[in-house]
Amino acid sequence: MTESANPKSSPPAAATPTQAPEPEPPPAELSDKHTSSQALKGRKGLGRILNAAGYSLDGLLAAFKGEAAFRQLMLLNLVMIPLAFLLDVSRAERAMMIAVLLLALIVELLNSAIEAAIDRISFALHPLSKQAKDMGSAAQLVALTLIFTVWAVILL
Repeated sequence: MTESANPKSSPPAAATPTQAPEPEPPPAELSDKHTSSQALKGRKGLGRILNAAGYSLDGLLAAFKGEAAFRQLMLLNLVMIPLAFLLDVSRAERAMMIAVLLLALIVELLNSAIEAAIDRISFALHPLSKQAKDMGSAAQLVALTLIFTVWAVILL
């Protein structure tokens, strides 16, 4: 008996191309400007700069709302930067004192971004996730130590 005459055998499956599943739609709270990497690709000049500034402000606002450490550093900057202008130091020293304060804000933004990316991937405990978060925290410790060191060297 041949295979085609066997009533129990099923006919060969038709070769149909499989389609990729549709991507999930973005959350409703995100606007189109946040979901499309193509949004900036075709823009040039002032439009691109304005869009980038908007994204930067969104990042600052997210850090301020969601990160207590960022708010604490902002408070530190709001106190220490005016103090730098009141102290009798040279312009170069004043610039250095302010620069290290702003550097700590930059490091905190990067640390928060690393933590958000790790948390987006998975909340599961993993040694590499811990290592990445610990390194971000260590970078912030170095930045805070730099503030203390620069201010101490200039003022003492």
